Amino acid sequence: MERPIIALLYDFDKTLCTQDMQNYAFIPSLGMEPEEFWREANGFGHQEHMDGILAYMYTMLRKSREKGQAIRREDLVDMGRSIELFPGVKEWFGRINAFGLEQGVEIEHYILSSGLREIIEGSGISHEFKKVYASEFYYDASGHPVWPKLDVNFTAKTQFVYRINKGVLDVANDRDLNASMPDDSKRVPFTNMIYVGDGLSDVPCMKMMRSYGGQAIAVYQPESRTAVEELLYRGRVDFIFPADYREGTALDVTVKNIIRKMAVTDLLTLEHSRQCRQIGKADLPYQASRFE
Repeated sequence: MERPIIALLYDFDKTLCTQDMQNYAFIPSLGMEPEEFWREANGFGHQEHMDGILAYMYTMLRKSREKGQAIRREDLVDMGRSIELFPGVKEWFGRINAFGLEQGVEIEHYILSSGLREIIEGSGISHEFKKVYASEFYYDASGHPVWPKLDVNFTAKTQFVYRINKGVLDVANDRDLNASMPDDSKRVPFTNMIYVGDGLSDVPCMKMMRSYGGQAIAVYQPESRTAVEELLYRGRVDFIFPADYREGTALDVTVKNIIRKMAVTDLLTLEHSRQCRQIGKADLPYQASRFE
């Protein structure tokens, strides 16, 4: 029998790494400070009434041309090697996967990020994810970016939650994504999802988790604690923790407790279904509370 699947969904910038991923190497390569670059990119987006993610991607290309530094895909991947991950991130995935197996479930990890897929690929942890949904350029034959291939803005992230729910992971496959599907045939129930983010850009996904029975967690650095406390107060998240992924931290213990409870609920649901089949009846309604 296949194990039930529990999916952990993560933002990337300020969730797994300490700042916006472009700040580590790309922006310094332009001879700019991060504040200067983002002020220009955001100002351009507001002026042109442009999606903010497309505005920063365009600004990356424009500033590179102005500096005479035509970037290629391999350059962006290489820049990802300078990313500073939070404590314990590198060991987190293997430890959580092993814990899931102990509980009788399969753990899958996904990225939903407005940052760049190419930089994430160079971060050293991209292999830990079943799928990375992040903004991305389309490249010509010489490896130079020519057009946005994917734009993952804050509300668009919710599309990928539905893809994970249905198991329709190919972004080019809209037909199956929009097709009707019974809840009991969906690959990862919303009730088996945990979203980990850091702030307002994650609110659409966080609200989605809480509305559909999943769990939402906000992580923070000392300077951002007040903002995530507001998310907790407003009922946008279930828990807030320092961005420390090491074993034994409050984040580690709580995620394991959530997985443990989800696993038990899955076992009870399976037993309920088995008994219904045994008496020759279709599954009767069954509700197992999680954190109500």
